[in-house]
Amino acid sequence: MTGTYKIADEIIFVESVYPTVHEYYRGYEASGTPDFSVKTSVEDIVFERERTENGEMFPDSYLEEIAMYRKICEKMPYYDTFLFHGSCIAVDGEGYLFGAPSGTGKSTHAKLWCDNLGERAVMVNDDKPLLRICGDGAYAYGTPYNGKHRRGENTKVRLKAICMLSQSPDNGIREITRSEAYPLIIGQTYRPYDREAFVKTLDLVDRLFENVKLYSLRCNMEKEAFEVSYNKMREA
Repeated sequence: MTGTYKIADEIIFVESVYPTVHEYYRGYEASGTPDFSVKTSVEDIVFERERTENGEMFPDSYLEEIAMYRKICEKMPYYDTFLFHGSCIAVDGEGYLFGAPSGTGKSTHAKLWCDNLGERAVMVNDDKPLLRICGDGAYAYGTPYNGKHRRGENTKVRLKAICMLSQSPDNGIREITRSEAYPLIIGQTYRPYDREAFVKTLDLVDRLFENVKLYSLRCNMEKEAFEVSYNKMREA
């Protein structure tokens, strides 16, 4: 099965074993000369099954979706782009990205913003946005890989701020330094197996810091958490 798609402004020719990948990529169809191509095999599916917790429970077609994105993300650093595990929303045309280990509540917090801001807020990607560093700033892109609730759009937004979350009964936010943010950001960044792509990714993270404000938020899941984070981050 083959198809051509535009993801993060790159045209990609995709060849898969199963048709499910192409169903997943619906809405990203494109034409034109591909910037690069990716192809998955049965061996790639086996690799994902071996490294995924409870991988034996997932169908091959699902594991191929993961394998395909991994192959795309191995290529993306050569186009000044990398994968960040987080939830990104656009408010009044400006991007806010929330990151945290799985289960911390970044999607819940981003949804608080959407619920309280109404039409002013757009969910760009609720799980695995791609970040591109350009001459005029950092941009977050929607991708087909937008979480189990499939919340996201095929769009992009210039990033204004990144906020790393931790759970707390109380709410508080502060701006943090690059040195404080670095291990948190790296922990949620896809690190390619390819050495050159890995080095490029580290450089892109450094450039990311030059273009966004960095925050640490301790929060619960109440409305006050939104108020505290929004009031601070909109000043960035």
